[in-house]
Amino acid sequence: MNAKSSRTKLFIFLKAPRPGQVKTRLAASIGAEAAQRAYKTMVEHLLANLRGLTAVQLRFSPEDAEHELRAWLGRGFEYRWQGNGNLGERLQKAFQEGFEEGNERVTIIGSDCPYITSEDIEAAFESLKTNDVVLGPANDGGYWLIGLREVQACLFQDIPWSTEAVLETTLKRIVDARLSHQCLRSLSDIDNEKEWDGYYKTIPKPSGSVPG
Repeated sequence: MNAKSSRTKLFIFLKAPRPGQVKTRLAASIGAEAAQRAYKTMVEHLLANLRGLTAVQLRFSPEDAEHELRAWLGRGFEYRWQGNGNLGERLQKAFQEGFEEGNERVTIIGSDCPYITSEDIEAAFESLKTNDVVLGPANDGGYWLIGLREVQACLFQDIPWSTEAVLETTLKRIVDARLSHQCLRSLSDIDNEKEWDGYYKTIPKPSGSVPG
């Protein structure tokens, strides 16, 4: 981030933009190639929104994707493979490594919500000055951001990932563990054609990006 928050870290989880491997729900209605272009548009918009932030690491999958991601997104980021395991295991691994590097506040976002801004990330880090956990609720029942001051394994084990119960289950775990928390504003992921069409209408149209 900046000098006054130099011991913070933002991880962004993303995938190599390969047809048939990204935005599969969207691809079911608009096709794999169009879904790939949509994904690239979303990621580029998200990273543009976050321009100016430092200490940002792109946590990618699959393991062999680093070269193509560097060719696409450039040198302004750290790159690291997410590792093996389910989403919870990969999230926990990222937090563990972030704190082992000496960071005091770590946040993670995905690449399915292009509405996230640098102000959202700054708000998350500010919240972590006084809270154990910060969450960005997603309208589909998940979350678009999670931030911690130390690893909390209970938030990543036996969570019903990719369901509408993710946020509810996580909040219950927070309460059970007697952790302090704050929720940020609610945002929408882009997972289906209706969500994509609504988002696409709001942005400048990069060359080569079409809604379907």
